[in-house]
Amino acid sequence: MRIIGDIPHPSMKITVFKMDNKLSVKFETGLYEQTFKFRESNELSDFPSMQRLVDEQFMQEVMEDFAKLHQVKNAALGRFLSQGDEQEEFEEII
Repeated sequence: MRIIGDIPHPSMKITVFKMDNKLSVKFETGLYEQTFKFRESNELSDFPSMQRLVDEQFMQEVMEDFAKLHQVKNAALGRFLSQGDEQEEFEEII
């Protein structure tokens, strides 16, 4: 797999990869990342075509997905940490 380019964005790192007959675009922000893979075709075969594919709407929806991932992670951590409080309770001594 090799990097064929980066797409500039103010709050995400967007990297485009190529390997065999596949193209991938990886979005990174903070502790999260999302990768989308595409089969190479006549229309989608190089970095310029990937730049056209990753338009404003695509990036906006990825940002919304990052927000959802953050909510899911925080909810899971909240459940996990509240379980830890229950485990540290001492038995009642009579």
